[in-house]
Amino acid sequence: MALFRLGPANDIANFVRGEGVYLRPPEMRDYEAWAELREHSRAFLTPWEPTWPGDDLTRAAFRRRLRRHAQEIAEDQAYPFLIFREGDDALIGGLTLGQIKRGVAQSATLGYWMGLPFAGKGLMSRSVRATAGFAFTSLRLHRIEAACLPHNEASIKLLERNGFKREGMARAYLRINGLWQDHILYALLETDPLPLRVGRRDRA
Repeated sequence: MALFRLGPANDIANFVRGEGVYLRPPEMRDYEAWAELREHSRAFLTPWEPTWPGDDLTRAAFRRRLRRHAQEIAEDQAYPFLIFREGDDALIGGLTLGQIKRGVAQSATLGYWMGLPFAGKGLMSRSVRATAGFAFTSLRLHRIEAACLPHNEASIKLLERNGFKREGMARAYLRINGLWQDHILYALLETDPLPLRVGRRDRA
């Protein structure tokens, strides 16, 4: 089936703001803080992520990442963000709306990671809530999909707390930590009755 594009221009806002957090696309000035947080959180993140390339935390790899992100944004394919805490502007994690499909689908997939020092404080929940508002309002998406490992209780609670509905199980869905692993599939629709937009501030 052909998907005909229907969507906004590719000039996304610089910021998506939530309760006590804000998100923006990564920039080269973020490299040191990003690399430090990822390295500090390596053991915490490894069970939930694809295997890191050997040069993943290098400046050159980060620069390549930025070029790829810029192309994805320009082509309306994905919207990657870093997450910062309001007040002290501390980098706390990252979030991506990826695999954008337009036309009859109007959907995206949600992925996220949180640095170890900031986990379990409700900050990712606020970030997901703000991003969902941005996706439905500014990007005019209809559906956000997410997948998580069956034993990732924190991610399951995060998604369900933000109104995502469990839709099924996908066998050997993604290669995580070097292994093809089953994932629980979730989705959130713009029409779902949920507290998403409560406390969400418009992008600035």
